[in-house]
Amino acid sequence: MARKEIPIEELSIDPAVIDVLKLAKEKEYETVWDRLKRQSPHCKFGVQGVCCRNCIMGPCRITEKTPRGVCGADASVIVSRNLIRALAAGAAAHSDHGRAVAVLFNEVAHEENQDYRITDEAKLKAVAKRLGVDTEKPILEIAKEVAAQALADFGKQDEKALNFLKAYAPSKRKETWQKLEEALFSQTGKKMGVLPRNIDREVTECMHRTTMGVDNDAVSLLIHGVRTALADGWGGSLIATELQDVLFGTPNKKTIRANLGVLSKDKVNIIVHGHEPILSEQVVEAAMSEEMQQKAKQAGAKGINVAGICCTANEVLMRRGVPVAGNMIHQELAIMTGAVEAMVVDVQCIFPALGRLAKCFHTQFISTSDRARFPGAVHIQFDEKRARETARKIVETAIEAFPKRDKSKVHIPGVVAEAVVGFSVEEILNMLGGSPKPLVDAILEGKIKGVVGIVGCNNPKVKHDSFHIALTKELIKRDILVIGTGCWAIAAAKAGLMQLQTQELAGEGLKAVCKLLEIPPVLHMGSCVDCSRMLVLAGALADYLKVDISDLPLVGSAPEWMTEKAVSIGTYFVASGVPVHLWPAPPIGGSPEVGHILTETIKDLLGGYFFVEEDPQKTAEIMENIILEKRKAF
Repeated sequence: MARKEIPIEELSIDPAVIDVLKLAKEKEYETVWDRLKRQSPHCKFGVQGVCCRNCIMGPCRITEKTPRGVCGADASVIVSRNLIRALAAGAAAHSDHGRAVAVLFNEVAHEENQDYRITDEAKLKAVAKRLGVDTEKPILEIAKEVAAQALADFGKQDEKALNFLKAYAPSKRKETWQKLEEALFSQTGKKMGVLPRNIDREVTECMHRTTMGVDNDAVSLLIHGVRTALADGWGGSLIATELQDVLFGTPNKKTIRANLGVLSKDKVNIIVHGHEPILSEQVVEAAMSEEMQQKAKQAGAKGINVAGICCTANEVLMRRGVPVAGNMIHQELAIMTGAVEAMVVDVQCIFPALGRLAKCFHTQFISTSDRARFPGAVHIQFDEKRARETARKIVETAIEAFPKRDKSKVHIPGVVAEAVVGFSVEEILNMLGGSPKPLVDAILEGKIKGVVGIVGCNNPKVKHDSFHIALTKELIKRDILVIGTGCWAIAAAKAGLMQLQTQELAGEGLKAVCKLLEIPPVLHMGSCVDCSRMLVLAGALADYLKVDISDLPLVGSAPEWMTEKAVSIGTYFVASGVPVHLWPAPPIGGSPEVGHILTETIKDLLGGYFFVEEDPQKTAEIMENIILEKRKAF
């Protein structure tokens, strides 16, 4: 049965989205919601995670009548294999991002790249100190040693844990992982490693274990999934965040504008979309140059306006204050405004549908990565060693498109919100006077009951932004501080929840703390790789109190999630001791055994666990109860 027609007003809570969707319906532009409708109902075997395509004896689908695949694998094995394959893909995406940053950082350290520089020497020394590098050496010598340790984490062949994990993870959590390895060996007689050895190795081993005829034990498969996720959270993502801060600057508090209304009717609009600031930083710098601004004016525009979408938006807004046009679901809608000269993309979360859509407008859909080709795109290969030159070419391509803009097609929703952003761990600690003590005291005194970290995607199966915003409002009302990243952060910014006025929506205790610090009760911590910032903050609190992360009143959530990266993120938070909420439900329903392991058994092993809930208010109640239970230990 096909999915029923849903009124446009039920697709999103964002008035700008609703506005452009009405235009799309009138003009018959195709959107992600149209494609979802055509794909519905989804394959029940895929939804339950019981379809296996890992060899050509299949595909195999598990039912009551056919409980085993051709090779003999049952539902628990198939569900586990599918889950950790998705996790491996997510870890690979984040870590490939991190690798690109580490390689560039190494080139800068060795003076092989003159288009980039070390911007934040204090951050470099802080990273180096954690890694045991002598910080009295010249800056480039420090950078070389940090780069060597970062690159080693992608490929070293010993059995020792990642350099960055050892340097950053809190002491009690490292003890928990070590004890778990020992306990698993004692109970099973099998070596089940938890601590990741190198990032690429864990992803590769994940793929090897899940091929036909290798690992066919659900527990063993899931434990390796934990190991792979930790290689992402305390490895690839952490390396990306820390080294990007060193290269481009550590974010600090600033005010930005958010939503489609940031597009300009009389300027060249360039949108950067994707995830890697190696590209977007250069595009922003080129676009803001006097030379390019003058070229835009010569083309008939009043200048150049750069805006972001998705996590590239989070990167440039945190560091440069660049406005954000929207989260992932806005990418087609931005082009439909008819005011975008160039949609510049790198990797991850980019719809291949953009190429076809851009043909309806003057918009130049520009791909830049050799890892990400798109039909219908103009490909301008981004070369880090010719970064400024490439960025200039991209900006000039956008300027050349401006005279071709059809003014009759321009439809920019007049919807904009302001948001206070830039809450890196360093900025938070700086506001606290250099120590986590004031935050810890506020939690111990009950002014703040606890903290919830929200990691967000967009998923057209869920009313756009609705879960993000409803859950956030419910939590701050209960005196629970909300921090987060990704498309949730953009949703909260667009909804006005990152303004100082939002303090009035918070409970009395949280409100008082926020007024004292002059911050909103909802903190933007960056892009999806910057979930590592939340890990580092949790680690700082745990080390300060000399407890494990699992002892802290912390909970995580991934509402509206859709990407394999979220599988990895959720798992590394659980593996670090944080209970994590999910909605929609992950594809594990076909195996009650796997479901029980991830929601119950894992509690005793790691302290963290998953739970699923589709109602935002009930989710907030569950989170508050978890937090209150953890508070009893204090």
